Amino acid sequence: MSQTIAPRFRALTLLLLAVAGVLLAGAAPASAHAALTGSDPQQGVVVDKAPSQVSLTFSEQVAMNDDSLRVLDPKGNRVDTGKPANVSGTTYAVRLHSGLPDGTYTVAYQVVSADSHPVGGAYTFSIGAPSKTSAAVGAQTVGGGTVGALYGVGRYVSYAGFIVLAGGAAFVLACWQRGSGVRAVQRLVVSGWVALTAATLALLLLRGSYTTSGKIGDVFDLTLLGQVLQTKTGAALVSRLLLLAAAALFVAVLFGEYQKRAADEKRDLTFGLAIGGTVVAVGLAASWAMAEHASTGLQPGIAMPVDVVHLLAVAAWLGGLAALLVALYRAPADTPIEPAAVRRFSRLAFGSVLALVATGTYQSWRQVGSWSALTDTRYGQLLLAKIALVLLMVGIAATSRRWTGRLAETATTKAQAKARAKVAAAAGGKSGSGATTGADAASKTGAGKDGAGKDGAGKDGAGKAAGKAEAGKAGAGKAGAGGKDAAKGKAGGKAQPGGKAAKGEAARRAAQLARQQAAVDTARQKRLRDADPHRFGLRRSVLMEAGVAVVLLVVTTVLTQTEPGRTETEAKAATSSSSSSSSATGAVTLDMPFDTGGKNGKGVVRIDIDPARVGGNELHIFALGPNGRLRDVAELKITFTLATKNIGPLPVNPEHVTTGHWVASGVQIPMAGDWKVDAIVRTSDIDQVSVTKNAQIG
Repeated sequence: MSQTIAPRFRALTLLLLAVAGVLLAGAAPASAHAALTGSDPQQGVVVDKAPSQVSLTFSEQVAMNDDSLRVLDPKGNRVDTGKPANVSGTTYAVRLHSGLPDGTYTVAYQVVSADSHPVGGAYTFSIGAPSKTSAAVGAQTVGGGTVGALYGVGRYVSYAGFIVLAGGAAFVLACWQRGSGVRAVQRLVVSGWVALTAATLALLLLRGSYTTSGKIGDVFDLTLLGQVLQTKTGAALVSRLLLLAAAALFVAVLFGEYQKRAADEKRDLTFGLAIGGTVVAVGLAASWAMAEHASTGLQPGIAMPVDVVHLLAVAAWLGGLAALLVALYRAPADTPIEPAAVRRFSRLAFGSVLALVATGTYQSWRQVGSWSALTDTRYGQLLLAKIALVLLMVGIAATSRRWTGRLAETATTKAQAKARAKVAAAAGGKSGSGATTGADAASKTGAGKDGAGKDGAGKDGAGKAAGKAEAGKAGAGKAGAGGKDAAKGKAGGKAQPGGKAAKGEAARRAAQLARQQAAVDTARQKRLRDADPHRFGLRRSVLMEAGVAVVLLVVTTVLTQTEPGRTETEAKAATSSSSSSSSATGAVTLDMPFDTGGKNGKGVVRIDIDPARVGGNELHIFALGPNGRLRDVAELKITFTLATKNIGPLPVNPEHVTTGHWVASGVQIPMAGDWKVDAIVRTSDIDQVSVTKNAQIG
């Protein structure tokens, strides 16, 4: 049976790794967790005179450096001067050179949000009249590219390492203390420490390039590393490395001195290890909470402790599950995991699930904010997927609990059978002892009689003479024997080395036979253990549970890199408010989502109509990707139709000025009314769609 389990185990492991790889590879670059909610001048606007500065407003505080906010003229030259400054709240501005000529200007920004994620983008505005521009900034991949992918993998490995390290150690201390001497469990926990340490070092090196240029060559830039160390994220990563040094000492004691102690000495050491390990685990979990989602937004003073409890509960459940899986598959036959240990872990996992439900509910409310955001935002959709995976794990865990109960019943039955066998053996031993005593007494009595007869015979005088004669013969015999023995001694002296070699060979054969016998006994014990249907069922259900946990961890990692639903909704509301204010002054903004059905076929067409009155109008058309960044499409056409007056469609041929931005000047609208605006979007040679929206003009 064990021969069939191993291939299944390997196949399932490869399948889960493939699923994890697909999810990680398919994940988009880290979404901005601070959204641009306003700007002055606004996107696409045409101003009469050159502004003295450009200001951007974000949904939360951001970190900036000297190059975080740039303004480029139509030729691609920088026209900003000085460093960006925080003018008020979440609004940041940079001064411009005076006397700027007419034309289209590009504003590019690249900042770091309060929850450590990079934010980047670009938009255009015009002075006097739009013009062509050679500034190429729309292809920015802040948080993406090779460095972004490596950073995402590093985050996943760090989460997995923490879970295995903290959860595996908790499993040994709280559920199966004999496991501290099992090599497979030791390797599991140590591998968690190594993975977390290596991932933390990698994240520290990648951080500078991840938040700025995105180039591999900048990973080892000491200047960028120095800047990272001065940030909140850098401080959190350094703190994590210091705590990992303490964790190494904890692991060394747990798998070294701890297993050598006697049972009465282990009690105090267990208490000390539990206190020390909890402090280190809380500190490691806090290194995430103090630098990510929980550290910003609503109620950070409550959110950070809740996030720490959430991470610890995840580690206790999933890390303990990994340790249980290793114990069920890799523990030696002479040190099998006991049903009592499985029951203890079952109770620990149940408590962890309750903690996850409580903390997860609070976090969901805080990050999502509304029921509609669960389905309308990417964060909400990922959260629903995570909830479904957790429910699936809980269902599988319920099956594991049933197998655990059956395993415990089997163990109890076997223990009772052994106890009855011992009682029966003890009773049989007492009966046999009484019979033997009677026989011995009779034997002694008979021997006494025989002795008396012999003594009587010994009184005969002839007997004494015969005794003397025999004594003389014995003396002669001894002398002869002595001579023979001397001769034999000489011969034996020459043959002595051969005798020692024979004895050594016999000892080696005996040791080899003993090892073979021990191996046979161990294999027999393992076969008997694996043949237990309850243990086999438990192993299978725990393996399934661990498989779902791998996918769950991938979804969680992607979720932590996605803009929270509350932030995304608030940013959209702010943008709509900005559009409404523009409409009040005469301009109309239309957002028209499209999906051509092909690769990269989703996005939004944004059309700004200014002043949205009868006569000449100016159109600014923007193509945005699902992440809100400007993107190009193969073809974009606009038409106006006034169906009530049978006017149109009136074609508009916009001019492409920069990435994701088209402009059409002097568009004549002949009559006021509710005009239908059609946008025909083509993203490839065959993928095309038409989207429509109405606009009140005049």
